[in-house]
Amino acid sequence: MAIEAPSSSSSSFFSPWPDRLRNAAFILAVAAAALAFLVLVDELSPLRAGAAFLCIAAAALVPWRLNNATASRDDVRGVNPVEAAVVSAVVAGMPDPAVLLDRAGRVIHLNLAASQLAPALRKNELAQFALRSPEIITALREAIATSEPRRATYLDHVPVDRWMELIITPVPVPSAFGGVEKCMLMTFHDQTPLRRVEEMRADFVANASHELRTPLAALSGFIDTLQGPAKDDAKARERFLSIMHAQATRMARLIDDLLSLSRVELSAHVRPDTSIDIVPIIRQVADGLEPLARERQVLVEIDLPEKPVQIAGDREELLRLFENLIENALKYGAAGGKVIVSLSTATSGEGAPEIRVMVRDFGPGIAPEHLPRLTERFYRVDVGDSRSQGGTGLGLSLVKHILNRHRGRLLIESVPRHGATFTACFPQPKSSFPA
Repeated sequence: MAIEAPSSSSSSFFSPWPDRLRNAAFILAVAAAALAFLVLVDELSPLRAGAAFLCIAAAALVPWRLNNATASRDDVRGVNPVEAAVVSAVVAGMPDPAVLLDRAGRVIHLNLAASQLAPALRKNELAQFALRSPEIITALREAIATSEPRRATYLDHVPVDRWMELIITPVPVPSAFGGVEKCMLMTFHDQTPLRRVEEMRADFVANASHELRTPLAALSGFIDTLQGPAKDDAKARERFLSIMHAQATRMARLIDDLLSLSRVELSAHVRPDTSIDIVPIIRQVADGLEPLARERQVLVEIDLPEKPVQIAGDREELLRLFENLIENALKYGAAGGKVIVSLSTATSGEGAPEIRVMVRDFGPGIAPEHLPRLTERFYRVDVGDSRSQGGTGLGLSLVKHILNRHRGRLLIESVPRHGATFTACFPQPKSSFPA
């Protein structure tokens, strides 16, 4: 069985105490005898003798008390100088904010990340004064009282809202006076990304369930009607079957978009490396949407180069990307009567050359407050209009994820009553654009 090293207090201070007390007692005994002799021979009055004895007692005991107080303070925070550099280097090298505290909660060491997280933290000062969160103070008090690990989760509002997890772990640190000190290591972990992912997952499941439940309820209701009151009504049956077909198509498209989005996210870290000519892909998508353009009475103008324009891409994903952009323009910008699809080269904000495919409509446009959220899953400017157009709310989210996988970006510009422009930007490989 391992024997725990004696604490610094017992090894450094309690053991010398009997010697110190014996020394003080000897001094006081000699002083008492001398003063008593002087009183007996009438050289000193009893009152003055008592005062002198008190002064001698103070002289003998006060230095011992001062030494004891200084030693106790050093005992709490006295780390061996050789070990201090190692402890400081370990704390400084931790990637997360870390603070080493003594038994009273005073700061011994802290790293740069901790200073940035809580600028009020200072060495040799109590951490409770700098960390005002009630969860932190409670966990710290419990750790000090029990010398056991503690965890706490709290919301930090400065400078931005962040969910943080605090872990307090007792750690043995060699003392300057021998033995081991029970210090405490506080580490902070940013849980904000995990919280946001969890919120997104919950929102996604809720929205997907809602989107599927609505057409499913319609299908179930019409089936019950056709099996009951409208069983022999030919006109009602024809109308209901048409609605059921539209609802089934909507469900199928939603499921297809969900599967496509899942596949793109699964391979988001893998950049496509196949060289693809995007000119015929855009023409194929435009030709396939020609019936929809005629139905909406929209003229589609194609402005593409005659020569190939190569990018590193995935053909199926690019087909889906351009299909979503052009179809959205035909559906929601139909009031303008025209859609322009063009391809050009430009330079990104970082100065890198890129290929841009622009889809512009001349419809009612989009209000500025909606632009930042258009690529969120299931976000719609007008829910009723989107559903009537057969939209799933996932089209632009899918476009964004496909572009992210291709290391590209999506630009959205719109002015109400002046149409909208969606631009897919791709990194331009060398010699990808005709001279």
